[in-house]
Amino acid sequence: IWWSERDGFGHLYLGGPGSWRQLTSGNWAVDELQGLDEHNSIVYFTGNKDGVLETHLYRLDYSNPDAQPVRLTELGYSHGVSMDKKATRAIITRSAPGQPPQHYLADTGGNRIAWIEENALDADHPYAPYLDSHEASRFGTIKTPDGTTLHYQMILPAGMEDGKRYPVFMQHYGGPLAQTVRNGWTGALRQWIVDQGYIFFQLDNRGSANRGVAFEQPLWRAMGGIEVRDQKLGADWLKTLDYVDANRIATYGWSYGGYMSLKMLAADPGTYAAAIAGAPVSKWELYDTHYTERYMGDPREVQDAYDAASTFDGFEKIEDPLLLIHGMSDDNVVLDNSTAMAAALQKEAIPFEMMLYPGQTHRVEGPGISVHLWTTIMDFLDANDVPGGPAE
Repeated sequence: IWWSERDGFGHLYLGGPGSWRQLTSGNWAVDELQGLDEHNSIVYFTGNKDGVLETHLYRLDYSNPDAQPVRLTELGYSHGVSMDKKATRAIITRSAPGQPPQHYLADTGGNRIAWIEENALDADHPYAPYLDSHEASRFGTIKTPDGTTLHYQMILPAGMEDGKRYPVFMQHYGGPLAQTVRNGWTGALRQWIVDQGYIFFQLDNRGSANRGVAFEQPLWRAMGGIEVRDQKLGADWLKTLDYVDANRIATYGWSYGGYMSLKMLAADPGTYAAAIAGAPVSKWELYDTHYTERYMGDPREVQDAYDAASTFDGFEKIEDPLLLIHGMSDDNVVLDNSTAMAAALQKEAIPFEMMLYPGQTHRVEGPGISVHLWTTIMDFLDANDVPGGPAE
């Protein structure tokens, strides 16, 4: 059994050279083959057949050409699955925006045999003291000019006052192999951001995962293009809402998202009130070849594409407040990316702020470090007229 995107979406196929039969089909994607019961001709896989925001476990009788996938997990959650080699049991992890991850042992019908970790949000749960301030996620869609559907997640702060306008903390990743808008638990940080008086917003632009080849293809030899334009569509849409302060939309990203922050400021001056670029790639020749060349090709053959994708292309147009952040021991996106960007900005006398974290890698974290990081970010927003809370 093979996985292929030959029909435009990731699907399963049975056979070998000269003898293929497609097992799954449709405008949805198989994420991963999880188990194979050859004795009963049953294949188990995860995918998003029931909607792009949720990943579920499915089973399919591949001996029957007319068989359709049967969902084995509960709607309303997004799932991760690990099956044993004989496909007799599965460990299933599920979560929802209001339910942190739960783990249970299931049989081949998806029925729960036993909780491994129920993680119930009861009075003894570590998150219990914060439940009263936990705000629900809102999901929706935006259309691009060519009719493509983009999914977003929004969280509104509690107690919003009628007639008041609120700032937006617009988080993005934007790159391939990732989907950030999901019907799953996203942790407490977003809730904390909302508690500071910001509307939290994120949008999965074209180029992100699990939407098929046509959705991801625009990144080919054109990183920093379609993603930036789609995020601007999101910002423009936000500005049409009567509770959004159009002059206080801050953008934040890390890794590919940090790269996006830089490209977004250069592409659309004045659109964003401020930007935070964490551990950004600035020049794709500095990043892992096995990742970069999959999407950009060989730089010796398409140097113009690499030059256009670099954050140095058009960076002179940056005029909005910028905060660069990087862990100095980052072995994923190496520090040279940020120092080269800083040098270029300084040479052009473009003001910016920078925070470096000695000894920290691509994940700048730790009890004290995390507090310092997010205090730095919030202080930067305050200092640049993007504080939380309604406009006075």
